[in-house]
Amino acid sequence: MTSISSFARAGVAALGIFFFTPSLHAQVLVKADPTIQNLTRQVSAQELERLVRGLVSFETRHSLSSTKDKKKGIGAARNWAQAELEKAAATANGRMTVTQDRYTVKADGRRIPQDVEMANVMATLKGTDPNDDRVFIVSGHIDSRNTDVMDATGKAPGANDDGSGTAAVIELARVMARQPFPATIIFVCVQGEEQGLYGAKHLAERARKENWNLVAMLNNDMIGNSYSDETRLHDNTRVRIFSEGVPALETPEMAAWRKSTGGENDSRSRQLARYMKEMGTRYVPQLDVVLNYRTDRFLRGGDHTPFSQAGFTAVRVCEMNENYQYQHQNVRTENGIAYGDFPEHVDFEYLRKNTTLNLATLANLALAPASPEEVGVVTSNLTNQTELRWKAPTKGEKPAGYYILMRETASPMWEKKIYVEGTTTTLPYSKDNYFFAVQAVDAEGHESLPVMPKPIR
Repeated sequence: MTSISSFARAGVAALGIFFFTPSLHAQVLVKADPTIQNLTRQVSAQELERLVRGLVSFETRHSLSSTKDKKKGIGAARNWAQAELEKAAATANGRMTVTQDRYTVKADGRRIPQDVEMANVMATLKGTDPNDDRVFIVSGHIDSRNTDVMDATGKAPGANDDGSGTAAVIELARVMARQPFPATIIFVCVQGEEQGLYGAKHLAERARKENWNLVAMLNNDMIGNSYSDETRLHDNTRVRIFSEGVPALETPEMAAWRKSTGGENDSRSRQLARYMKEMGTRYVPQLDVVLNYRTDRFLRGGDHTPFSQAGFTAVRVCEMNENYQYQHQNVRTENGIAYGDFPEHVDFEYLRKNTTLNLATLANLALAPASPEEVGVVTSNLTNQTELRWKAPTKGEKPAGYYILMRETASPMWEKKIYVEGTTTTLPYSKDNYFFAVQAVDAEGHESLPVMPKPIR
């Protein structure tokens, strides 16, 4: 059985990690990393407002709008987003590159009347560790629409849908560009969402074709509205994370494992959602991350979906309260109600908090070691203890140790976090009564995504 190391016993206050419950294994309380805290303080509501208003100034960003006009339409908006990301790249000491990843969408007889060239505006912050090939993606969609999804000329300001997500991506690039990360982070303003998730499909297909080690994809779509119509709720303290349960590409072997362990709530995307909730608690005051155990809302979809369908870990970040008077609406006043998605309806302090949630998640993941491999729980004996085994990650930084996560089977969140060293441990808790997972952790306390153990004999 793994003993508590001197690293654990010392408490290592300088790392912000404190240990309590003196027993066979110590439960730990992990405190915020000062480096990440400093980054979160740089996220600016004023800068986010400037970016949203800049996006709205193009009148429409419909995917079928002009690519030639220098002041209006999707082409001008893409060039503007590229210029904003290039400002961030100028501060990154050569580690960030910006491009428009162009692709052709074929006519589909529905929302694409003829073949059209689209482009995702991407800023890639290259990781500093040549042995760490992990990639993280954060996205928002740059295109907008009004009531008629085929109206490519009418005003469609798109301040919240999805100017908020696009502004968040650009602001994240600005703040994170100066900070070295071992792994690579891609900040992308995706086109074609409203016409059929085309930009996300293209990027997911590219990631699969080029064999990216894509660990997590965070999709931000409508993260700036805090007031709902009909219910009249005004709340900027909660945000939803949507995540799939059963993976789209589940194999028969995966299905058998899920059924035998009761792992319906423990897909990799659900682990990412839980991770984000923990990061919100740790780094974003006055923000409660609400886990929504659905892939997305009824009648709607988002750019995380093509990534989930391609087998990647992906979630959607979305405001808690939606306002349908502003969403997908022609600009007009009707029965005394002003319709249209304008900056005046965006809560920029709320947008700042949701952007900070993304930053805390990305920074912690990109600084952490890769996840442990071949994690298993020994099921060959009838016992009231739990034996876990795993292997260290084969690429990137060697972990300083590991966290064993533990929760009751009916609990939505991990309830205990136990530090161990080595790659095996036996816990005085029955494997029949709890779910377990293993995280790799570095000397500064940055944790990888958790890995659920598979039964082994």
